[in-house]
Amino acid sequence: MHGKTSYPIAFSPLDLGFTRLKNRFLMGSMHTGLEELPNGFPRMARYFAERAKGGVGMIITGGISPNIEGGSGAKLSTSEEAQAHREITDAVHKADPEVKICMQILHMGPLARGKYAVAPSAVRSRIARAAPIELDAAGIEKQLDDFVNCAVKAKEAGYDGVEVIGSAGYLISTFLVQKTNLRTDEWGGPFENRMRFAVECIRRIRQAVGDQFILIFRIAAMDMLEGGMSWDEVVQLAKAIEEVGANIISTHFTWHEAAVPTIATMVPRAAFTGVTGRLKKHLGIPLITSNRINMPSVAEEVLRRGDADIVSMARPMLADADLVVKAWEGREDEINTCIACNQACLDHTFTGQEVSCLVNPRACHETKLNYLPVAKIKKLAVVGAGPAGLAFSEIAASRGHHVTLFEQSSEIGGQFNLAKQIPGKEEFHETIRYFRRTIDKYSILLNLNCKVTVSQLVKEGFDEVIVATGITPRVPDLPGITHEKAVGYIDVISGNRAVGRKVAIMGAGGIGFDVAELISHTGKSAALDRQIFAQEWGIDFDNHPRGGVTGVKPVVASADREITLLQRKATPVGRGLGKTTGWTHRITLNRRGVKMINGVEYLKIDDLGLHLLINNEHQILDVDTVVICAGQTSQRGIYDELTDKGVKVHLIGGAFEAAELDAKRAINQAAHLAAQV
Repeated sequence: MHGKTSYPIAFSPLDLGFTRLKNRFLMGSMHTGLEELPNGFPRMARYFAERAKGGVGMIITGGISPNIEGGSGAKLSTSEEAQAHREITDAVHKADPEVKICMQILHMGPLARGKYAVAPSAVRSRIARAAPIELDAAGIEKQLDDFVNCAVKAKEAGYDGVEVIGSAGYLISTFLVQKTNLRTDEWGGPFENRMRFAVECIRRIRQAVGDQFILIFRIAAMDMLEGGMSWDEVVQLAKAIEEVGANIISTHFTWHEAAVPTIATMVPRAAFTGVTGRLKKHLGIPLITSNRINMPSVAEEVLRRGDADIVSMARPMLADADLVVKAWEGREDEINTCIACNQACLDHTFTGQEVSCLVNPRACHETKLNYLPVAKIKKLAVVGAGPAGLAFSEIAASRGHHVTLFEQSSEIGGQFNLAKQIPGKEEFHETIRYFRRTIDKYSILLNLNCKVTVSQLVKEGFDEVIVATGITPRVPDLPGITHEKAVGYIDVISGNRAVGRKVAIMGAGGIGFDVAELISHTGKSAALDRQIFAQEWGIDFDNHPRGGVTGVKPVVASADREITLLQRKATPVGRGLGKTTGWTHRITLNRRGVKMINGVEYLKIDDLGLHLLINNEHQILDVDTVVICAGQTSQRGIYDELTDKGVKVHLIGGAFEAAELDAKRAINQAAHLAAQV
């Protein structure tokens, strides 16, 4: 059975009148950081072309500014700039002439970097450094002219269309919402005036580019803002946008400053598509839905329900460029699934780094990192089947090497087997499933429950040995560390040791937060239940108050425990967590009553509890359990012995460096070594 029968709706074409999409899979817009680089265009061309070959029906690029004020870092306003984009459009159309590629026009408005930020009113965003410049009437006309010019130049560059983003807290969306549009002229006041900029933008673009050009408008269907757009306003705007010439409306959820997660792994799959489905009933043009749709089965179900006409999958196309063709060929079990960790993609975007993917380091590095067939087949041993060992084994074997993988435990996955136990991190099961499949696909010889010895490795005559033995939890030198109250985090997450009602967690890194999440949690995981997720984050999907959240109080169930999360550093607890997801963990734990204390010094553990110095004052936390999350040490294991015996040996992953558990670094390091060996 292949995709034509497994996913009949997803693989059906969509007629737009003057053109058609070959299927309903869209690679959604995602800024990669390549847009700003001097050599970015050849890299983007290769990146998009590989996704075109991978089977998608349409691609939308990362955001390109219409002018200097737009502030996204890459601009299109001249014919010279349009010519540079030709490298991208030509590459995509050469890869598959049926694939459509549209450029996203992104004007960041008050979120623009630098001194040129503009907006309808001088209202500073919660996440911006300064208030924007308020546009006067002439300034508004200039911005509209620049949007039109950008669309015309995109057509000149060979794009099949443009997407105008009118959501997320960027320029157009700030005209729409009353709290960011304080104007009293024809561009402000009643909603008819506030939506004028968006409507004029689409109307003028359509006039300028003609009818044979795809025009998409991205609407904030539920902006997650207190006092945001009402449902009636969303419908009114969408109808007006359709009327003035948009071919497609793409639904977006949230502003960047909203305090509701929409893209993190804790968000249920396809959590927001019902909102798109409701809007679809009011319109005659196709709708795109998005957010946490990471497998073809999810896309098909969304389409089957009638929630949308096209399904956007952005990060999943980073994780696996061949996602769609694998679905078509019935190879779903070979899809390297996006786990929505954000660590190498969105966290990089918002910290000015090049985007990649934790589970696929080749993403956005297609011109630099390639897995070419080997000239000489080697017999390789990999010791340790955690993320680093698995990634190395897969890539090295795919290139043609003979790989034997040794793992001392009864299952592959290493630290991912702990991660998958944390409520909200269930997606980690998918990565382990993927690696299990690649072990079979590439005939990797797997030895479980096998603590391999140096003599065994030497005897079997491996050409090279890759040591990926991971980490050992660090045991701090603290009086009472062996007391019965002290428990290691592995035993807690694995369920090997009971945890009392009153708990102190020593260490507030990622593992400390995971432990706090696990032991403060009760009931079903919100990531697996849309209704629980909505309750925990104060979203009313049924009644859609303004922004979907206005007046809705989050209701968070919590286990009957008193938990204190402790940190030696004086910095705020949780500051080192991922930029796009850390705040969600802090909010969740705060709502469950978890206390967070920084700047502590640990003294000892005894029958009374955990002794501390806080602000140079001695305190005793009367707790039943002290969970030790005090970092890790590298488990170099047999590396030094093999080196002494003259064996060619490599060290990767946590065994190489264990400052903090970092699967992103481990898999990236493994991939680069496997590409070269």
